[in-house]
Amino acid sequence: MYLTRFRVNTARPGARRLLSSPQSLHAAVMASFPGLLPTSGTEAGPRVLWRLDHNARAEVLLYVVSPGRPDLTHLVEQAGWPAAALDPATPGWESRPYAPLLDRLTPGGLWEFRLTANPVHHIRRKDGEPTKRTAHITPVHQRGWLLDPERQERAGFRVVEKPQTQRLLPGGTTHKNHPHHGDRYELAVRDERALSFNKSRDSRSAHQVKVVTVTFDGRLEVTDPEALRRTLTQGLGRAKAYGCGLMTLAPVQTSPRVRGEDR
Repeated sequence: MYLTRFRVNTARPGARRLLSSPQSLHAAVMASFPGLLPTSGTEAGPRVLWRLDHNARAEVLLYVVSPGRPDLTHLVEQAGWPAAALDPATPGWESRPYAPLLDRLTPGGLWEFRLTANPVHHIRRKDGEPTKRTAHITPVHQRGWLLDPERQERAGFRVVEKPQTQRLLPGGTTHKNHPHHGDRYELAVRDERALSFNKSRDSRSAHQVKVVTVTFDGRLEVTDPEALRRTLTQGLGRAKAYGCGLMTLAPVQTSPRVRGEDR
């Protein structure tokens, strides 16, 4: 397994085209693996995951977790800095073996994490109708999606609670009597994005795909190292082809730093 980071040159037209189309970016990521067939990577094993981190207007980072080492030459040419990449010492992206980090996971270990996900639930609007998958659209419900005890247990971690002295907001219920956790957990929800595009590349297609994504930043405790390894290599939640599901970890820092810089 490899973890790869690529900085997108947002000033280039090719980069803007990729950033505006999750389908195109997914195809570009998959094209980084010459020996990988379209059907490779299933729920039973490691797969290619990717995520965009919009840290600033001109600082957009693409992260990729993959079974093999990628070749991002085509991305450098289309959305990077080709001239700088002529130097073998700076090819335009960084790839590191993932095993050393995966092997460091032990029960009770604390890590900072970042995850972009597609929090959804199933609802039935009328009696007798089949349930329909619907996105969570409020931070309270999006946070609750990740804090679901069964989801955390399957994923091999639990989100760390804040000490009582650091909690600023009490828990309670929403106006619709749904429980919320207030400021109880080391968890922030940010960067919500509503994506809408044709599932087919044919612009005449009437089948629109709508995906709501959010980014979670927080701190977790490892409860099941093997399950967490599966989460890190297979992803969490739905819409993985559209940049969701990739969780990355960073060691807990005692001094202030820019969140996500080591992810």
